[in-house]
Amino acid sequence: MSVSRRTVLATGAGAVATGATSTPVVAAGTPPAPTLRKLRTAADYAIEKLHAVAPTVTAFPVGTKFGKWTYSQSGDWVGGFWPGTLWMAWLYSGDEAFRTPASASARKLAPRQYGTGTHDLGFLFYPSWVTAWRLTGDEAWRTGALRAADSLIQRYNPQGRFIRAWGALNDEKNAGRFIIDTMMNLDLLAFASRQTGDAKYLDIAVEHARTTRRVFPRPDGSTPHVYDFAPKSGAPVGPNTVQGYSPTSCWSRGQAWGLYGFTTMYRRTGNRDFLATARKLADFAIGSLTPGHVPVWDYRAPQQPHDIKDASAGAITACGLLDLSAVTGRQTYRDVALRLLTALSETCLTRNSARAGAVVARCTRHRPNEDGIEISLPYADYYLLEGILRVLRPQDVDRAIDLSSVTASHA
Repeated sequence: MSVSRRTVLATGAGAVATGATSTPVVAAGTPPAPTLRKLRTAADYAIEKLHAVAPTVTAFPVGTKFGKWTYSQSGDWVGGFWPGTLWMAWLYSGDEAFRTPASASARKLAPRQYGTGTHDLGFLFYPSWVTAWRLTGDEAWRTGALRAADSLIQRYNPQGRFIRAWGALNDEKNAGRFIIDTMMNLDLLAFASRQTGDAKYLDIAVEHARTTRRVFPRPDGSTPHVYDFAPKSGAPVGPNTVQGYSPTSCWSRGQAWGLYGFTTMYRRTGNRDFLATARKLADFAIGSLTPGHVPVWDYRAPQQPHDIKDASAGAITACGLLDLSAVTGRQTYRDVALRLLTALSETCLTRNSARAGAVVARCTRHRPNEDGIEISLPYADYYLLEGILRVLRPQDVDRAIDLSSVTASHA
C-alpha cells in the first residue's frame, strides 16, 4: 500500500508566519448567546489562571496533588500539552506574555525528538513544536518535529501493521501491544509527509489506522484500550486493557482518542472508512453520556452512570465531535460538543479552589491503579481551550493545528 504523492501534498502545509494559509473545514451555525457567554467566561477564567500560574511553572505539569501541579522534568508523555495550552492562551487573548513561556517550555522537549522508546511523540511534538512552527515560521521547530516523526516510524511493526505503544525497541514484553491512544499520534506522521513530500510517514499512519479500524471497534462502536498481537508473526491475540475496567469495557478517554484520531485521519487522507469509524465511535460515546454530560471514566464500568467522572475525556470528545461535525455537516455532533463544553465550563472548572494550579478539575488519570482520582490533568486544560477556540475562533485554532482537509465534501 502507498499513499500517492498527490494525496500527500494536497493536504497543504497550513498557515505559518511566512507561508500560505490553509482552508479549514468549519461547522456552520452560531451557538446560542447563553452558550457563547459561558464559553467566553470559561476561556477568560483559563487565561486568568494561566497568567497567575505560568510564571511559577519550571517543568512539565503531569497532574495535581492537593490542587497544585506536580511535574516531570522530561515531560513524560504529556509534555506537549503545557506549551500547547500556552499557545492556545496566546491565540485567544493575544497577550504576548504567553509566547515566551510557550517557546521556552517547548524547547525543553528537544532531547525527546530522538527518543524511540514511546509512541507518544505526536502528543509531545504536535501541540508544542508543530504549533510553534505554524505560528512563528521558525524552521527549528519544523526540523525537530520531523526528527520526532523519524523516531516514531521506527516503532512500526510491518508484520502486524501497527505502531507498538510501549517499551524500548528491544523490549519483548510489550512488542506486540498497541493501543487506541496511538490514533492521536498519527497526525505527526501526516505532517511529516506533507512537509517532506515523502509518503512513507503517511503510509505507516494509514496502515496503523487500518489495523486499528479492523480490530478495535466492536459492533456497537465501543472500543477496548489495548489490542495484543504476536510481535514476530503479527497474528492477532486479542483485546486487553490497562486503563479501562476490563478488556470488554470502554475506557472513555480511549474512546475519545479514537474518535478524534479517526476524524483527523479522514481529513488527511479522504479515506471514508476512517470517517465511518469515527462516526461509529462518536455515536457510541454520545449514547453513553449521562444527562450531566461529563463522561464517566469507563462507559461500561459496573457503577456507571454513577461512577467517578473524567472531564479530560469530555474535553477530548468535544474537540473530536466539533471536527466530525465540520467534515460531515451534521449538526447533531456539534450540538453534543457544545453541551459537553458547556457542562465542563459550568461544573468542572477549579473556581472553588483558591490554591488550584489548573483550569479543569474532576479528571481521572488511572482508575484501575487508583492513581489520580478527581484531580486535574494538563491535557484537560489543553483540549478545553482547543474546543472553545474551535467554536469562538476557528480560523485562529486552524493557524495552530491545521483544520484543513483533502476533501471538503460532507458525508
